[in-house]
Amino acid sequence: MNKLYPSAEAALDGLLKDGLLIASGGFGLCGLPERLLDAVRDSGVKDLTFASNNAGIDNEGIGKLLRTKQVKKMISSYVGENKEFERQFLSGELEVEFCPQGTLAERMRAGGAGIPGFYTKTGVGTQIAEGKETKVFTDPSGTEQEYVLERGIFADLALVKAWKADESGNVVFRKTARNFNVPAATCGKVCIVEVEEIVPTGSLDPDHIHLPGVYVQRLVLGAPYDKKIEFVTTRERESA
Repeated sequence: MNKLYPSAEAALDGLLKDGLLIASGGFGLCGLPERLLDAVRDSGVKDLTFASNNAGIDNEGIGKLLRTKQVKKMISSYVGENKEFERQFLSGELEVEFCPQGTLAERMRAGGAGIPGFYTKTGVGTQIAEGKETKVFTDPSGTEQEYVLERGIFADLALVKAWKADESGNVVFRKTARNFNVPAATCGKVCIVEVEEIVPTGSLDPDHIHLPGVYVQRLVLGAPYDKKIEFVTTRERESA
């Protein structure tokens, strides 16, 4: 099975339609599937729901799709550094489902493992738990604790950015770019990975593979990339 596609647009062919739930990897600008997100924007699909740690920043990543009003809802844990996200949320144009960061990662992981729901103490007694089922369990210390039911995320499509992959779709992430990319990849019915380098099957050390090819349906070579920096902080040079 050939998983390699010549462009992000080709890799998305036949998969996009209005109203999709898309799981997208990345944290800020780190590990962001920017080629695929640009292609989603250019396709013109709308009423999308994104499950992603955040929405990139203004005019980068999902932030570009916010600008074009193609996103209906965000399932996110962090919404800072994006003024358009803030504006749309406060004006009621964008629905936001806030989710603690660890819970969001576990919801994606659970979806990838076929687990429909799980209980967690995170968010109990806060707005996060409003309208959700709760249950009391005895913790390892013997103390009864209240837990809230969180549901696994089963996305229509997963968009992921990786460092290297072989032609069979076995994927290696580089350092912190692993972030949400692995759980996002596993919870999508179809997973597309854009990578900086594609190598022959069998050339990657099996012990170094972070995402097995069984989870990956399509690959696209996205290089070259500009290594964008979210914030640049410098100090004044001291006098000699």
